Amino acid sequence: MNGLSAFSAVPEILEGTVERITYYSPDSNYCVMRLRPAKKIAARNYDDEDGLVTVVGVMPELQPGEALKLSGQWTTHSDYGRQFKAEVVTPVAPTTVEGIKRYLGGGLIKGVGPRTAERIVDFFGENTLDILDRDPDRLRDVPNVRNDAVDRIIKAWSEQRAIKDVMIFLQSHNISTGLAVKIYKAYGNASISKVVADPYQLAKDIMGIGFRTADKIARDLGLPADAPSRLAAGVVYALNQHVSNGHTYAPRGELITHAAELLEADIAPIESAIERLKQSGDVVIEQMPRGEDRLEAVYLPTMHHSEVGVAKRIRAMANNARSSLKSARTLNWDQFFKVLQNEDHVTLTEQQQDAVKAVLTNKISVLTGGPGTGKTTTLRAVIRLLEYLGKKCALASPTGRAAKRLGEATGRPAQTIHRLLAYSPQDGFGFSEDSPLDVDMLIIDETSMLDLVLFYNVLKAIKPETHLLLVGDVDQLPSVGAGDVLRDVINSEVAHVTRLNAIFRQSETSLIVANAHRINMGKMPQITNKDTDFYLFSEEDPDAAAELVVDLVKNRIPQKFGFRSDGEIQVISPMYRGSVGVRALNEQLQAALNPAGRAAEHRMFGLTYRVGDRVMQTRNNYDKEVYNGDIGRIHTIDPAEQTLQIVVDNRFIDYNWDECDELTHAFCISTHKSQGAEYPVIVLPLMTQHYRMLQRNLVYTAITRAKKLVVLVGTKRALAMAVNNDKVAERYSGLRPRLMG
Repeated sequence: MNGLSAFSAVPEILEGTVERITYYSPDSNYCVMRLRPAKKIAARNYDDEDGLVTVVGVMPELQPGEALKLSGQWTTHSDYGRQFKAEVVTPVAPTTVEGIKRYLGGGLIKGVGPRTAERIVDFFGENTLDILDRDPDRLRDVPNVRNDAVDRIIKAWSEQRAIKDVMIFLQSHNISTGLAVKIYKAYGNASISKVVADPYQLAKDIMGIGFRTADKIARDLGLPADAPSRLAAGVVYALNQHVSNGHTYAPRGELITHAAELLEADIAPIESAIERLKQSGDVVIEQMPRGEDRLEAVYLPTMHHSEVGVAKRIRAMANNARSSLKSARTLNWDQFFKVLQNEDHVTLTEQQQDAVKAVLTNKISVLTGGPGTGKTTTLRAVIRLLEYLGKKCALASPTGRAAKRLGEATGRPAQTIHRLLAYSPQDGFGFSEDSPLDVDMLIIDETSMLDLVLFYNVLKAIKPETHLLLVGDVDQLPSVGAGDVLRDVINSEVAHVTRLNAIFRQSETSLIVANAHRINMGKMPQITNKDTDFYLFSEEDPDAAAELVVDLVKNRIPQKFGFRSDGEIQVISPMYRGSVGVRALNEQLQAALNPAGRAAEHRMFGLTYRVGDRVMQTRNNYDKEVYNGDIGRIHTIDPAEQTLQIVVDNRFIDYNWDECDELTHAFCISTHKSQGAEYPVIVLPLMTQHYRMLQRNLVYTAITRAKKLVVLVGTKRALAMAVNNDKVAERYSGLRPRLMG
């Protein structure tokens, strides 16, 4: 290689203020923004209309108003024209009065809004930032700024100064501002030393930082690829990925292959790492039967403890003769069913009557069946009988939405499992084996959503004599969390199972229930597109399909059927990526239903949040009593206090900005996230590009969320692919063989 070919251009320097963020990816930290240059630059490099420069590159998440010093090169993009490609991004303090006003009032410091910033900067001028650094008590001299506000400003500015070094360090490793704040909150002034000492600890301690980010930091810091800490962290990460995919364990051979590919390492050091993890108790390895063979199953300790615990307690319940419902064994059933018919005007089929008897006379029962088969009617009869006998029962579901539906359907109080068991982040579950629930029967609805760990905590809170009824549709998608609880309990034959099959809830003009059952039986749904409640709009091009989805939600469905665009119509997509994936559709639907300029907004964690947006909670937050899958609407955004407020089921819930990574937009949601909920209308795109996710139980789950109208967008070929694919994604679970003994 000669000197000319090895030559690298000298970096150019560009300084300016962020005007707006055009695009930001929280996954890659790639950003496209518009910058207002601080100094005069060549005319060819900026837009003649607004004088702004387009800047692209990998950088921390930024906010409008921040002043930057950029090092990089000018480039010309074939489609987007002149751009500055930034290689190094350094936040700097602004120097002009207007720049300082925008800097302080743009949400940088909690407690300082545009008005307060203007008063402070008008009083101190260009010396404002220097005074904040050297003598912040002088803020008390500023007219019309309260002392309590000054106290908050001083504290916030001190925290900003302390975090600055952490930010600069982490920025070089492409960690977003939001995650950097979380690292600082966890480690304080020791942040840099802790990260340098063991970057992989970040993946354990900081929500939002995974192995890959920690590994990049470690490699940048010079940690060798074969370092024992790296190999161990990689194996645990690979095992966690199995758990995230619903498995309770990973076969040792698969885990070794997965970890070796992830770490780009040989098999031998991976096997050694697994043995070290076994010796330290970070994994549990057990021989498991699988067909005619036996395999080595590698568990995370929590998964192993929960699986063994569930099997032990279920078998103990089934074998324990003590029952809190002994009086049901001598009940005059004919008399009760007459009371039910005369007083409640409910007539049960013979199968439903048998189900009610089984629930009262068996310690563990399962009631399953598709939509319209009478599960709710049977459940109401069970509750009525318990009341008739003077017995106590509790009703619960895995999610808030499902609990709300259960309460509405039965007319009895229902709550989430976590609330029933009095869970708190500090103390764990209030009800447990030492303090069990005082009930004669516990009824859990939507059990297909129940994961292994939560089920274990349910069982620990039940007395030996208490009866347990699991209600759910086993043909729906399994739980988001690890395990396949409902299917394993049914297939183990340890519980009495009633599968209702007669269809009641079906009018002559409705196709939703009928088509749901057709799909579940592997038959194509009936679609005529003539005055029904089940439609298919054909479109093969993904981009055109996305535009059609938006048009249906915004215009066509409201105009033809009268449903509200934002509230009664829910878009559900099988995948996250692609033109008709959850992410892209959320962007397009937000732009159509709640466009920029109408209300206050703030950008963070790669998303622009606006007042009026539909948002979803993505993980359980027990302090706020909001749970994974809960949907609400943004009510207010307060840049000065760095908070936004959402409304969930008429409750107003405040989020600090660093907590907003728990939220995502919910104009479109995934099929898994739709479980446990019902909507007047669902719109479901089905494209052949979704082939990996086109499964019968996925489409079945999605359309059974609709109460009044189903609209499919895509192709009959994609629909047929889903209907014909009945291979339920098998989960590695040892629960069934443990239950069978």
